[in-house]
Amino acid sequence: MTAIANNHVVSFHYTLTNAEGETLDKSQGEPLTYLHGAGNIIPGLEKALEGKTAGDKFKITVPASEGYGEYNPDLVQQVPAQMFQGVENIEPGMQFQAQTDDGVQIVTVKGVEGDTVLVDANFPLAGQDLTFDVEVADVRDATQEEIDHGHVHGAGGHQH
Repeated sequence: MTAIANNHVVSFHYTLTNAEGETLDKSQGEPLTYLHGAGNIIPGLEKALEGKTAGDKFKITVPASEGYGEYNPDLVQQVPAQMFQGVENIEPGMQFQAQTDDGVQIVTVKGVEGDTVLVDANFPLAGQDLTFDVEVADVRDATQEEIDHGHVHGAGGHQH
């Protein structure tokens, strides 16, 4: 059996829950497939998968610092409503792409007051400890092309 290590393609099923036990996400039928060691999944989960083999099942709670990062209050700001041209009704919970100095970033509307919109550029799961219930489905050696490109090709991966 091949153990998970860098430059292996790993497929796994998962259920992601928050601290309250609510299911936030899960693999839908097909397992999630990624290239181990390429930074394609959150660091804490990648670390937990290291050394596992097909058929292994485990549960791990990943702290926010090894998941989507700590919540940064500096990423919450008020912006003029006119920045949302073409959107008639701006409501809390809506998400938009914003062009920033660091590239495209997703922002979530937190509130609207008159001509001002409160937006949050933190990743929605930032600041949360996340629990993954995992079953490793498959582990294989990555092809040289996958290693060169930094992601999986073919079934469960990127198509060129």
